[in-house]
Amino acid sequence: MLVEIDNLQKRFHVGRGKVLHAVDGVSLTIQENTIVGLVGESGSGKSTLGKALVGLHDKSGGEVRYRGETLPGSYQAADFRRHSKNIQMIFQDPYASLNPRMTIEEILTEPLKLQKQCSAAEARQRAAEWMEKVSLSAAHLGRYPHEFSGGQRQRIGIARALITQPEFVVCDEPISALDVSVQAQVINLLGELQKSMGLTLLFIAHDLSMVRYISDEMVVMYLGGIVEQGPADDVFFEPKHPYTKALVESNPVADPKREKLQQHKLIQGEVPSPVNLPPGCRFVGRCDQASERCHSQRPELKPVAGRLIACHLYD
Repeated sequence: MLVEIDNLQKRFHVGRGKVLHAVDGVSLTIQENTIVGLVGESGSGKSTLGKALVGLHDKSGGEVRYRGETLPGSYQAADFRRHSKNIQMIFQDPYASLNPRMTIEEILTEPLKLQKQCSAAEARQRAAEWMEKVSLSAAHLGRYPHEFSGGQRQRIGIARALITQPEFVVCDEPISALDVSVQAQVINLLGELQKSMGLTLLFIAHDLSMVRYISDEMVVMYLGGIVEQGPADDVFFEPKHPYTKALVESNPVADPKREKLQQHKLIQGEVPSPVNLPPGCRFVGRCDQASERCHSQRPELKPVAGRLIACHLYD
């Protein structure tokens, strides 16, 4: 197993003794050379989980193992240098994730210099090769980020993450800031690179259709915890958890004519505060199938029909 996440927790202190539970007891295993899609509403803890995996957030509890080795709970500079060769991240905002004062050549060669993988001349050559791999011109290495479009910047961000030839890459909503026409290009590029390099991806996104298209497995998060996990097609076409069903039903259809005929079911109620979590199921206040047990006992993630589901309906 490439990545093992065991009861991972991430809490933020928000003042006056209050604690925000962003990730609350997540356990997940990721097999080598697969794409795992992670979906859920804003505030469900997806990006926080991804950043904790790469060391950008300290872990409040639990542990993460990479090829059997337990990663540090709090990264120091030496930890980043050691693990960033194999574990990288593609960020959501292509406008904020590239240093505007650095040329593209400096941006792409910096990871190689930090890793001391090659000489300066070899680093420039690899930067030129990666520009071509992401369908950009090596002649533009001397340009600055502001001279590129959003889609081009995201391609540069992908090249920066993959230039060290990592094994595991966290893609933190890499298409959400892009135009729809560009999104498909970036998704196809990631899919091609994943196959050619044998990468393992954790692909975080809102768009269930896009996640189903690119992923082997789909994981659904709600308010800091996993509620359903299984093969991407199974979760998308036959959702089991009430929350997953609601997400799928609210997913827009690409065909405008069919979309007009769609009757989207809105999730009733409000998302509980991650500062004051309910004692039972986190979805209980919005679920039309909740029982008394759901109000008092938090369901565990357990095997059901070839997938994992956290719901008392399947006890």
